[in-house]
Amino acid sequence: MPKLNNIHPGEILLEEFLIPYNISAYKLAKDIDIPQTRISEIIKGNRRVTADTALRLSQYFGNSPKFWLGLQDDFDIEEEIYTKGQIIKSIRALKVNVA
Repeated sequence: MPKLNNIHPGEILLEEFLIPYNISAYKLAKDIDIPQTRISEIIKGNRRVTADTALRLSQYFGNSPKFWLGLQDDFDIEEEIYTKGQIIKSIRALKVNVA
């Protein structure tokens, strides 16, 4: 089975929110009071969704900040697995003796 691409939160923002609601990155940035470059960089996958941005996006779109941070966390974990998976797998689990 082929591996699915890791989806950046910016792609979700663009495909599931901006395009369906016909909102430009510029309008979103102005409406949530952040620089337009921040939104553009998130959409391009070059910038993370921070707690500040998650709070603003959740207020604007009526969802949870944890939704946005969860997308970012999932993306970050998958990237680390891809880049450091063998190293992570080579770590031996701690064995605890319970008396």
